[in-house]
Order: sequence, then structure tokens, then C-alpha cells
Amino acid sequence: MTWADMVFDRIREDIRAVFTKDPAARSTAEVLLCYPGIHALWFHRRAHWLWMHRVRFFARFVSHISRFLTGIEIHPGAVVGHRVVIDHGMGVVIGETAEVGDDVLIYMGVVLGGTALENVKRHPTVEENVVIGSGATILGPIRIGKGAKVGAGAVVVRSVPPGATVVGVPGRLAGPGGDTVMDPQNEGMPDPMLRVASRLLDRQNRLEERIRLMEQQLPGSGLVRSERVYKEQIRDALKEVIDPEVGIDIVDMGLIKDIIVNGTHVEIDMVLTSPACPMIAHLSEQVRRQVLGVCGIEEVEVKVLDEPWTWDHVINRQNSSKER
Repeated sequence: MTWADMVFDRIREDIRAVFTKDPAARSTAEVLLCYPGIHALWFHRRAHWLWMHRVRFFARFVSHISRFLTGIEIHPGAVVGHRVVIDHGMGVVIGETAEVGDDVLIYMGVVLGGTALENVKRHPTVEENVVIGSGATILGPIRIGKGAKVGAGAVVVRSVPPGATVVGVPGRLAGPGGDTVMDPQNEGMPDPMLRVASRLLDRQNRLEERIRLMEQQLPGSGLVRSERVYKEQIRDALKEVIDPEVGIDIVDMGLIKDIIVNGTHVEIDMVLTSPACPMIAHLSEQVRRQVLGVCGIEEVEVKVLDEPWTWDHVINRQNSSKER
């Protein structure tokens, strides 16, 4: 096979990779002329060849021209594998000692950066079939395992095992290792902090349940026992009210501060932000609907207890900006 045949094979391989990873690609001409990511890779191969043959100045000059034309900066010393796709690409930076494996998908704004000032291996190694979301930053001589996925905006400073999913700042593992490939249309990036908060709320709810059971066993009048039963039934009814922002019921979230029963009248104290919070009206109405009729309740009063942080300063800022 001649050198020209090898070049054309690589070009055809690059075009097929774009069609595989980008559903917006419609024609070969469009990919050849309108995809800066593929142009940057072609410039990089010439620059890398010059770099490996110690023609360092011209290698950097070719890289500089590529950056000017495509908005993508790939150091000529970086090693980039086959069938790599840089989608959109504006703002992508790949450092000198970075290594990118085959079939990697990189979105715009990704940085493969270094953390050392010495002339050593200081940039990441990205293995095969990795997906790096928009705006992600991967720093240092770490390794992103085969088939891993880095969420948009994540800052990764530790090595990632194969098949894992990393999200957040700093990057945290949000999915187990393995060789499964995520379908971006059907599976989202989970939030590990929300998962931890959910577990803490679940533990708090179990502890409160134990305390309520202990209180029910304490000696007291029949009226007090009846009031406790009413509160339990009302609390169970309130578990049907879901906070739409996080998908957890308001009881498990600890938003119900107190339930005061007085005959057919009940007062529900909720711990939220100030009445300026946009979710107050919705949650209050849902609470009223759920409690009415429980244990013969005819009147429901919902009181909102302010938190130290409120929405007032946000509302004031919006009003002042509108006046300007």
C-alpha cells in the first residue's frame, strides 16, 4: 500500500467515524467542508509528524494555524488515535503529553490539561471509546478508563475506572464500572450528591418513625393518643405530595415541621423559603388537597416558616433590573 493510499484510508475512516457518532452529519461533502473537528485532526497529523521528526518550530506553527482556523488547539506532541471525533470543537485544548485512544468522542470546550511545570508526563491518558461531555476539564497525568463517560462541565483530577461515569466539580463517580455503553437518548447523568441527600433523608425519616412509635407507647390520655393517631394519618397522606424539583415527597425531605390538630381544624407548618419562592403556592395547595377529609378534617391552614436564606434578594434584584 502506497503512502497516498494510507492517507485516503485514514480520511475515509475519519468520515465514517463522524457519521457513526454525529446524527447531524448528512453528506460526505458536508463533513469534508463544514466540520472543524475533522480539519483539526488532519492538521494535527501533519504537525505531529513534524514534531516526531524534531522539526519543532514548524510543528508548532502548523498547530497555531490549525487553532486559528478551527478554534481547536492540539499540541503537536499529543498522541491521538484512530476514529476520534471532535464534535463542534470550539475551545477544545489537548496538551503536549496527552494521549487519546481510538473511537473517543470529544465535545466542545473540553480541556485535557496539565498540572506540573516540569517537562514530564503531565496530561491525561484517555483510553478507547471514552465520551467527554461539553466543557469537561481533565487535569494531570491521570487515566480515563476504556468506555468511561465524563459528564458536561465535570472537573476530573483522579483516574477513572473503565466503564464508569463521572460528573460534578470535582468529578465524582456516579455510575458503576463495566463495559456497558450508555445510550444518551435514554439514560441521563445521575447526580451523586442527590443520591447521598436522598439516603440521609431516608435515614432521618426512619429515625423519626422510631421516635413516633416510642411516643405512642408512652402513657397518656385517650385524647392525646387520638391526636397522635390523627397526626400519623395526616403525615401518611402528606407523603403523596412530591416536590417536583427533586422528585421526593415533602415528608421524607423533612419539610413538615409540625402538625397541630384542633378538632376538625389542622395547622401544617412547612419549613421552606419565604412566600416569594415560586413553589410555595403549588406545595401549599397540594397539602390542602391531601389533608382535607383525613380523620374528618374540614379546614386546613398551611403556614410557611422562613429559612435564613430567602428568595427576597433575588426578587428585589429582578425588579431593580426591570426598572433600569
